[in-house]
Amino acid sequence: MHSADTSSSTPPGLLRLTWPIFLEFLLFMLMGTADTFMLSGVSDEAAAAVGVAAHYVFLSVTLMEVISNGAAIVVAQYIGAQRRREAARIAALAITLNFLFGVVVSASLFLGGSTLMAKMNLSGDMLVHARTYVGIVGGFIFLQALINIFASLLRTYGFTKESMFVSLGMNLLHVLCNYALIFGHFGLPRMGVAGAAWSTVLSRGVALGVFVWMLYRVMDVRMAARDYVTFSRDYVRKIFHVGVPAAVEQITYHCCQTVFMYYVTFLGPVALASREYAMNISRYIFLFSLAIGIGTSILVGRLVGAGRADTAYQQALRSLKWGVSITVLVSLTVILLRKTLIGAFTVDPAVLQLASTVIILSLLLESGRSFNLVLINALRATGDAAFTVYAGFGSMVCMSLPLGYVLVFHTGMGLAGVWLAIAADEWTRGVIMWLRWRSRAWEKKSLVTPSAEATVALSA
Repeated sequence: MHSADTSSSTPPGLLRLTWPIFLEFLLFMLMGTADTFMLSGVSDEAAAAVGVAAHYVFLSVTLMEVISNGAAIVVAQYIGAQRRREAARIAALAITLNFLFGVVVSASLFLGGSTLMAKMNLSGDMLVHARTYVGIVGGFIFLQALINIFASLLRTYGFTKESMFVSLGMNLLHVLCNYALIFGHFGLPRMGVAGAAWSTVLSRGVALGVFVWMLYRVMDVRMAARDYVTFSRDYVRKIFHVGVPAAVEQITYHCCQTVFMYYVTFLGPVALASREYAMNISRYIFLFSLAIGIGTSILVGRLVGAGRADTAYQQALRSLKWGVSITVLVSLTVILLRKTLIGAFTVDPAVLQLASTVIILSLLLESGRSFNLVLINALRATGDAAFTVYAGFGSMVCMSLPLGYVLVFHTGMGLAGVWLAIAADEWTRGVIMWLRWRSRAWEKKSLVTPSAEATVALSA
């Protein structure tokens, strides 16, 4: 197989990359929603508890994306510069680093997960459920670390459709195993929350094997065995130059979300369940912009690596228009269908009413988030990742958290106050990222110079 041509700056090029990414991320999110939906058949407490535990699992996955995010950008720039042998070496090094990092995170969650859940203001059955889930899924989280790096590399080489098909298979297996293990079908024991956790582990293990096989099939210059154990200081520096700021920004965001979730625990089980169901629905709204952002980062990384800064600049602005427009359209559709969607999770009238209220506020929140998902990915792809960290810290920690505290506890807005505080952060950062992109300061941040072959092609 040959590498897909993703150097094109035209909208069809973006579309070819983006629609499989969208479907892949949609399927990934469906894994979490399947757990919540199926566990809601056990009890609202089980669904809410897994939501709390899954938040920390997701935070851990984000932490492990330090390497996969950085490697994807560096590899994209090296491919754009026609330096493919070096791109393969960087890919192999990133796989080794992600595996080692994943093992450390797995051990931390397995040994410390119970203590962590006890500190989240949970009690009774909710605490038992949360500890069970985080112990099993967290203990095997290194599988997701490896899936992240293999999927990122597969997409970077232009094979977004193949990555999507693996995710499809993983989700089908996950739902089947959920059905069997949560409720005890096919002669298997009824395991409840533990069944959902083991289902997640099993489906990830199978998917990882397929991702490994597939990446080797699509690479035009393949990784050699020695590449996995050859540590180049220059390559590691470039990976972490992009990956560390990206992870710090994401960790800051999710730590703020953890604080907001802590606020919500003081509002009672109705607010906690409403948050979980509303968040599950909101994830599907920003999924469109996320897919466009990832597709844009692949294009921008290759264009910057090839020395085509003007084309990269215009591509990101086109992507932003698509991202905002689609997000607004989807938000309006979800608002119209909100009671039907929430009703799929629960019949509790208090939860239905509260979750419906905050879903309406998603139009304000998600339209701002679309700016960040597109432009932050574009800025990272150029190598300008540090700027997004500084802007994010100021907006999220210094502005959004105090605002949320005031709105939740001092104005009596409750869960709606959390949504408004997050929306204020998204719009503040969105405007900052738009101004940064328009300034073109990112043009000086490239991580690689084009090869002679790429330079000739550029001048032709």
